[in-house]
Amino acid sequence: YCEGEDERVLRAVQIVVDEKLARPILVGRPEVIKMRIQRAGLRLQPNKHFEIVNPESDPRYKEVWQEYYQLMRRKGVSPDDAKVQVRQSNTLIGAMLVRRGEAEAMLCGTFGRHSDHLRHISNVIGLKPKSSTFAAMNVLMLPKRILFVTNTYVNQDPSAEEVAEITLMAEEVVKKFGLVAKIALLSHSNFGTDNSYSATKMSRALDILEASNPELEIDGEMHGDAALSQEIRNHINPESKLTGEANLLIMPNIDAANIAFNLLKTVGGEGITIGPILLGANAPVHIVTPTTTARRIVNMTALSMAQ
Repeated sequence: YCEGEDERVLRAVQIVVDEKLARPILVGRPEVIKMRIQRAGLRLQPNKHFEIVNPESDPRYKEVWQEYYQLMRRKGVSPDDAKVQVRQSNTLIGAMLVRRGEAEAMLCGTFGRHSDHLRHISNVIGLKPKSSTFAAMNVLMLPKRILFVTNTYVNQDPSAEEVAEITLMAEEVVKKFGLVAKIALLSHSNFGTDNSYSATKMSRALDILEASNPELEIDGEMHGDAALSQEIRNHINPESKLTGEANLLIMPNIDAANIAFNLLKTVGGEGITIGPILLGANAPVHIVTPTTTARRIVNMTALSMAQ
């Protein structure tokens, strides 16, 4: 947990410890962590329940900055830069711990910009073999349905090829939830009613996916209501391969995805949200958001340990 001083993180860690989900590692100053544990009335005890990595005095500091320098020396990072960055960025420290095998997973992002956290993950953890892009997906567990929404972060305007790759990465996560992905490629266009760039991009992505993975239950490009209504699809396109309600919604760009997710999250009432789930990374590392809750951090912990 890169923001180990955050009270939401500490409250989540109390639940993680109580439910034996993981052995937490908190990056932060010990005196601040201790003070905030006491202020929150938690039962956590350092070393007994969790490990602390102090960014100001950890004995591994020299090893870590030297390893980071070797990793980044051809990317404009000098030894002095490496020393400063490892001191100043908890996300970089967490990523290096994962890279060194001293942690199995990482959560960050309770403050700061998503892109800043992703830069360190990209530099240190990197992409999975055969992956060419990162992406982000959020999950909404609503009273009557579960919806997976991508790409809520990372890719501003992915190409058709990137949409296809993101779809396959997202489909793998849906399977880990024990579900069969029913995939809708969303657009302002409904099965060819518009020939704009974003619409034809989603149509091209469908062609790519049907050629490479014909077993997928997928269709598009389509409107959001068509994705969630068999009746509407039957009226517009009775030969659609998609049946019932779609549960994996692939958006054409980051604006559509982020806006749709946050609107659904707000009107969904007591629905549980999970994410953002970082797709494409070469380890279980995820970037939450500054508005995250302790409950969501617990959910992300459980997801990370299951990956």
